[in-house]
Amino acid sequence: MKRQELNEHIDSMDTERTTKSIPELIAKKRDGGELTDAEIEFSISRILDGAMQDCQIGALLMAIWQQGMTTKETKILTQAMVASGETLQWPSTWQQVVVDKHSTGGVGDKVSLPLVPALVACGCKVPMISGRGLSHTGGTLDKLEAIPGFRTDLNREQILHILNYVGGCIMGQTTQLVPADRITYAIRNVTSTVDSIPLITASILSKKLSEGLSALVLDVKYGKAAFCKTLKIAQELAEMMVRTGAHLGLKIVAVLSQMDHPIGLCIGNALEVMETLECLHGEGPEDLNDLVVTLGGLLLHNVGKAGSAKEGSEIIQKSLKNGSALACFEAMLEAQGVMPDVAHRLCQQKDFPGTLGQAPAHTDILADAAGFVQDIDAVALAHLLLKMGAGRTDIGAVIDHKVGVQILVPVGQPINKGQPWIRVFHSQAKLTDEQMSATHASVTIASSKVQTSKRITHIIRPEDLNLDEA
Repeated sequence: MKRQELNEHIDSMDTERTTKSIPELIAKKRDGGELTDAEIEFSISRILDGAMQDCQIGALLMAIWQQGMTTKETKILTQAMVASGETLQWPSTWQQVVVDKHSTGGVGDKVSLPLVPALVACGCKVPMISGRGLSHTGGTLDKLEAIPGFRTDLNREQILHILNYVGGCIMGQTTQLVPADRITYAIRNVTSTVDSIPLITASILSKKLSEGLSALVLDVKYGKAAFCKTLKIAQELAEMMVRTGAHLGLKIVAVLSQMDHPIGLCIGNALEVMETLECLHGEGPEDLNDLVVTLGGLLLHNVGKAGSAKEGSEIIQKSLKNGSALACFEAMLEAQGVMPDVAHRLCQQKDFPGTLGQAPAHTDILADAAGFVQDIDAVALAHLLLKMGAGRTDIGAVIDHKVGVQILVPVGQPINKGQPWIRVFHSQAKLTDEQMSATHASVTIASSKVQTSKRITHIIRPEDLNLDEA
């Protein structure tokens, strides 16, 4: 159902079902009532045509935040949001292999960059719509824009062309896709309703469904540096998204992954591109590699390109080792505006300083004690880098792509007193005392050996859940 069809559908509905006023709909949800399909569709239609005032939208969002929504309500809300704009359409020969991944965000989360070309190398089509970073969480588009010439503003014709000739792209959301989400998200952001599970579910799934997907894998992170601070909240969100996505016909699966310390060894856009290339050369950090092959393996299994998730992971791993994923990444860069010589030097020669540039100065931070690295506080490092210009506190801020940190001694490894454990890349002549202190405070060193664990702790599939629309 497209936007015009949604409006015609609303207009043709039985009068008794649709003459309830906007204040009455808000009151119904505020008092714990379940909104009907017609009432949800009517609300989205009125948001789109401007008949619902911002204060009324905020009141409805707060009522949903307080009372929640059933799976059925969330499903209808998601459908109505998809119908608020255009959806991407694909040739019938592709439809069963169009896939994507969504992460709830973390520090050092560059997983999408190697995952997209790995999936393409394994026969999938990947039209990934990504976002920008805000506050301590980095954005996929920002990382890619550290590569000179890379374009994220693609129109439908360009997307179709790139998927036809390359197989995958990573782009920003267009104005034609899911306009209802843009309106409601902006108001959620100023009404403290961002963390509503049904609203998160509808926002994420509507954007992904607008891509015309067959299969989706979700990486729901939990921990100090994650949106979901506890495993319980992450599980609730993942289950709601999997349940709703399954009802909407998606082949969907979610993983729960820990997000206390940074993913990989690098934070900062240019450095994370460098680490992406290491991964695509089969030499990336173990935790980054595990996320890529696990998420990719689940998708390959769900679209029938592997007999099991384990076999799918092995196929993804092979693409990282044999160079096919790297070749797809290079082709994607060229298709999205990067000059061929730059893409070649970056991908084949690993000329990172020559292509990405380099911060004018760096400082190694030394360990205060000997022992084992017990923890590296991802939030503390992210906030430090944010203040140094590596991130943004408002949408229009300019990012210094070269600022970042490279972890030299990861969690679980032994360390000597006076040994450098992290390298800070900065644009100023030297770090301030405050910046030095903040960096020192972000590491915890234990006297005895530290047990480390895998990032991925749970996998949630539709068959694991009660899919009844309760």
